Amino acid sequence: MNKRAMMSYLLASVLAMAGFIGVADSHTVKAAAQAKDYASHTAKAAIDFGVQKKYLWLDSKGNFYPNSQITQGQFIASLVAIRGLKEGAPVPQLPAGHWATMSYEKAQKAGILAGVKVEPNRLLTKEETAALVYAAWKPIRGEKNPNLTNTGALITWGWMKPAPSGQPKFREDLPVTRGEAAEILRYLWKDKWQLEQGAKYADEFHKSLEVVNGKISGKVPKGDSDFMIKAMFITKKNGREGFLNNQSFNISLSNVSSLSFSVINTNDSTDAGIYLYTKLPTLEQKNNTRRFYIEKGGE
Repeated sequence: MNKRAMMSYLLASVLAMAGFIGVADSHTVKAAAQAKDYASHTAKAAIDFGVQKKYLWLDSKGNFYPNSQITQGQFIASLVAIRGLKEGAPVPQLPAGHWATMSYEKAQKAGILAGVKVEPNRLLTKEETAALVYAAWKPIRGEKNPNLTNTGALITWGWMKPAPSGQPKFREDLPVTRGEAAEILRYLWKDKWQLEQGAKYADEFHKSLEVVNGKISGKVPKGDSDFMIKAMFITKKNGREGFLNNQSFNISLSNVSSLSFSVINTNDSTDAGIYLYTKLPTLEQKNNTRRFYIEKGGE
């Protein structure tokens, strides 16, 4: 282990012993307004966001140590908090009374630790961090692209920064700092939140649909400024007729072949939900929200 890695490891150990990172299942969260060591850091907004949402934690002096390398235990604690996991399963590899026991047990139950060597103080590389992200997000976005490493897939998705200029873009062995981890974790929190909103609006839309006398009627949810919500009818001649937030419709089914319902995040144009009705006049709804990877020829 080189000198830099040794110093980072020692710092992480000291922080863990001080209880700084062991608050994932407690209520001792410091206010973001007390921030000191990351006040001018490029990840400040992401750190403040994580502290506010209670999946990142500061020490008793309001410090975050954004330039220190993230440990396995710290990252898993944040993933578990974002997922909102409740149930646990034993993780015998952990020493008795370890601060991260509850987080590891919840991660174990959720399948996040499959194939992972349990080492809470391990300093994570890009590849190890990305692997944990995909393990945690598999129930939400599905499998990663099998043609890429975990690092390459996460960088391609836009949730991890590529290597510095002049180096291989997908360099897997680079360390991940706590500041960089905060930015990755903010993507995860926002993605989970927007998919929950998309599902809520899709349910509201579905409940509004009625088929009476050869016509389909309904209303697009009003939503808010964060989302553009759209119902789009595809005609049998491949035409389009669309309705946006808070608009109602009453369309003859004689000339309609299918209906799509989409919820798009207006801040970054990502999919918060795409649902299809391809068997009209039956109102069978299919969730077609974008996944990490869709096989060629797949739906």
